[in-house]
Amino acid sequence: MSPEKRPSCDLLLTGGCVVTVDDDRRVLDPGAVAISGERIVAVGTPAELAPFEAGRTVDCAEKAVVPGFVDCHTHLFQYLARGLGEGLELWPWLSGFMWPLGEHISREDARLGALLAGLEAARAGITTLTDNHYAPTDLDTTLAVADSLATVGVRGRVARGMMGPETEVARRGNLAGAMFRYPVDEEIAITREAMAARQGSLVEIWPAPENIVYCDQELVRRAAALAAEFETGWHSHCSEAVTDAPYYLDAYGLRPVEWLHREGLLGNGATLAHAIFLEDAEVAWLGESRTGIAYCPVSHEYIGLGVMRLSDLRRAGAVVGLGNDGASGHRQDMFEQMKHAILLQRVHHKDPTASTAEEAFELATREGARYAGIDAGVIAPGKLADLAVVDLSATHFFPLHRVLAALVYCARGSDVVMTVVNGEVVFEDGRSTRVDEAAVRSEAQMRAGALVERAGLGHLKVAWRKA
Repeated sequence: MSPEKRPSCDLLLTGGCVVTVDDDRRVLDPGAVAISGERIVAVGTPAELAPFEAGRTVDCAEKAVVPGFVDCHTHLFQYLARGLGEGLELWPWLSGFMWPLGEHISREDARLGALLAGLEAARAGITTLTDNHYAPTDLDTTLAVADSLATVGVRGRVARGMMGPETEVARRGNLAGAMFRYPVDEEIAITREAMAARQGSLVEIWPAPENIVYCDQELVRRAAALAAEFETGWHSHCSEAVTDAPYYLDAYGLRPVEWLHREGLLGNGATLAHAIFLEDAEVAWLGESRTGIAYCPVSHEYIGLGVMRLSDLRRAGAVVGLGNDGASGHRQDMFEQMKHAILLQRVHHKDPTASTAEEAFELATREGARYAGIDAGVIAPGKLADLAVVDLSATHFFPLHRVLAALVYCARGSDVVMTVVNGEVVFEDGRSTRVDEAAVRSEAQMRAGALVERAGLGHLKVAWRKA
């Protein structure tokens, strides 16, 4: 009688602490994960998975194996201006910094910015990004940005930022001008063509009316309809600054989330960045509709915006994930976002129980995957094989009492030693497996310097700002 055939897998990660974030929130220490193709096929102890014949086995002793992180809102091109814009409130940040940058950025600049930031994300265990790309947004540039993420190997949603025609709110906030370059019909046509070109790929295109507050209402309606047609999500900013809702109320007679609710645009793939300034009814509408909300704590702190109603939104039923938010977040690092997500809530509420490490880890993984509409964010059989391996052997982890707390409070992106996306190792032992990072860094430095000068922003590059 022939011996029973052993199960097989392509990649076996074994011996590490596996933080599954599954329905039972199991932490297997030590644990093991078997991957075949793009999916996880088994999760258990090393002994339980020992029978697997693996194409490759990785010893993860002194490491944690975690679900890949999901960045729910960022602006990758903005990293070409990293470190600039200090001390600006949101609308001046846009009108005096980001709008000039956006008006002068070239297709090649945008492509390279996405490549640079995508590499940084992969190095930090981020496996999926929602990149709100709004400069420039012609068809070829939009596809070039998506191609950059695909080159790195990460999963992505390039949310094509649509401005449409100038509005009264945009003029009031000094945002009118060249950024509003396409009429509604053309915005929809370009986005439709881009979505069709990348439909079903690892990096998709989503419609993104740039901001509910200063974009044309018809543009928002048609963007949501386009997303429904392609069965994708759609993305926008909403109620980010304290002035946003009052501006909208003056212009239209109701608040922005109230308008989305009345129009039936909440839920059904709607994802909104920030949503800080909400009334109770708005929180209820966002929750009832299971609308996605991107919480970007470092950006909120950096620009001095305010504190999102995290517990209220989650209790109501909204799907909340974390975002790095481009240049105002400074880094593609979800460890930093997790830590700040907790501490910002605690200091605001003056309550050390206002948020926990467990909640932050869920936002960065499981809930982020729900927001992005992907079958990932959890280490369980059948789920997409999007994972990160974190080295726990550095001094800043010792003494190691509780792995989850160490990951949230002690770890940083540079502690990631392997990133797996769709079953492929895209980053390992300090280098991308796909891209020459040194060449990208060198070109990015050159192009970013020229861009900042071309945009007339050289005055922001002071060595020391005096009060």
